[in-house]
Amino acid sequence: MTTAALSSAPPSKAALFEAKAVKTSARRNRLLSLPALIIIGIFGVLPLIIICVYSFLVAAPYGGVQWQFSTDAYLNFLFQRDIFDDTLQFTPDFLIIYLRSFLFAAVTTVICLLLGFPTAYFMATRPPAQRNWWVLLITIPFWSNLLVRTLAIMFIIRDEGLINNALIGLGVIDKPITMLYTNFAIQLGLLYAFLPFMVLPLYSSLEKLDFRLIEAAYDLYATRRQVLWRVIIPLSKPGIIAGCLLVFIPALGAYVTPLILGGGIHLMIGDLIAQQFGSGRNWPLGCAQALILMAAVLVALYFYVRNTSGKVQHG
Repeated sequence: MTTAALSSAPPSKAALFEAKAVKTSARRNRLLSLPALIIIGIFGVLPLIIICVYSFLVAAPYGGVQWQFSTDAYLNFLFQRDIFDDTLQFTPDFLIIYLRSFLFAAVTTVICLLLGFPTAYFMATRPPAQRNWWVLLITIPFWSNLLVRTLAIMFIIRDEGLINNALIGLGVIDKPITMLYTNFAIQLGLLYAFLPFMVLPLYSSLEKLDFRLIEAAYDLYATRRQVLWRVIIPLSKPGIIAGCLLVFIPALGAYVTPLILGGGIHLMIGDLIAQQFGSGRNWPLGCAQALILMAAVLVALYFYVRNTSGKVQHG
């Protein structure tokens, strides 16, 4: 029988049955994924589309938008229009707030990593019966609202707070140290709020670490520093990456902590965006600022994950 004759022969019943089963399985998988796709579309994609559309509209005088296409929201991010000659002048105010927010978030991430790594390592090296208790202690802050915890920090670091009263009582200082409504207060609040987000992924990664590799490194006369840099950190890199992402992204868009501990004086991105939807009554500008923030985070994450994943593969 020739090749042409074989190709033109009708498929067997087994082949038809297998093809039908494949189609049925594919149809079933599509139906099972439909609820997840609907939820993602409604709560993930649709708000993003609305924000994107609003950013290209004109702000209404008393809030809301006018359905008229405009790119002023993006121009106003870096430029301000002169009311006399209608020319654009460069104004770095928003850019400075963004850079300061990135700095706050980066410092928060680094300090949380420095504090969280030894904490997670300590938890992972405890006996199994004790580890759950340590995890419970780390998650205790989540039991109360972030607003309450931030107010508690405010009462501790204010002029008449616990720290100043203790230092004055011990004779260390004779007048209160101004800590509230400063950059220090914002940084302290961010550290307190996001430190558990660093500890938990690190603990999850270190708990799975094969400690026999550490013993083998010591048997090969490696120093503690070499064991840390060549064994522990490379093996716990997935937890480090996850912890850094979980701290950096929410710290960048933090709203409550900078507003309360900064007193509305030292703005961060979250406060800036909230102002546009509140007192500023400029919804398109708020939407544009949110999209610019999201784009900056996505670009930073892309390069960060690409570099770190490459190191993991070759590490």
